[in-house]
Amino acid sequence: MDTEGSPDVYDSLDGQVALVTGATRGIGAAIAAELAALDATVYAGARDTDDVTADDQRSVRLDVTEADAVAAAIDRIEAETGRLDVLVNNAGVFERTGSLAALSMDAFDRTMAVNLRGPVLVTKHALALLLDGEGARVVNVSSDLGQFTGGQMSGSYPAYRLSKVGLGGLTAYLHGGDRGIWRDIRDALAAIDAPTTAEELGIDDDVVIEALTTCHEIRDRYTILGNGMKEAAARDVARKTGVI
Repeated sequence: MDTEGSPDVYDSLDGQVALVTGATRGIGAAIAAELAALDATVYAGARDTDDVTADDQRSVRLDVTEADAVAAAIDRIEAETGRLDVLVNNAGVFERTGSLAALSMDAFDRTMAVNLRGPVLVTKHALALLLDGEGARVVNVSSDLGQFTGGQMSGSYPAYRLSKVGLGGLTAYLHGGDRGIWRDIRDALAAIDAPTTAEELGIDDDVVIEALTTCHEIRDRYTILGNGMKEAAARDVARKTGVI
């Protein structure tokens, strides 16, 4: 991800791997087709793999509400390609519900399970593989019904609207805000004259890289780096953030 300005735009995605959820119709099918046309290796996620008929796409069983199915899909992509460069969270449902007062909670739960929990679940499982490479992208397909501006947050379809608001929150969380949360942390440390670079800490650059690639092994607990980072990715992050 480019944290400084506009993201890189590629004329070809040859050599890159993409996963599109809900890829059998509508927007998802169009995105999968376009990525394939740009020469990406495209895994088309579908609850029924027989629904994926494009010869230039690889069908993968993927129900975004099932943790085991999501984990199996990511494991297959890693086993077959060893990488994931693009994740498109497109799968969604749109139940035509009325007002909040009349909303069926079953409909609310179904909508949230697919439209919000689904992208969180898929991204959670894909994150380590995405972070193994450079320039990975997560694209969350939202809707103007999930906007706070323009009087969008009123009227019918409360479950759908709220699910898309949450999806926007996931996007902001992944991006770390407009500037990137690491900048806020760096600036706060600098404001109290705390070291923010390897040089200021008095350590070699290689020590920073070793920490990033091995910290997940120090204790049997969760870290934001999941299963760790490969050396190339660690060096890229450390350089972009100015630590080395």
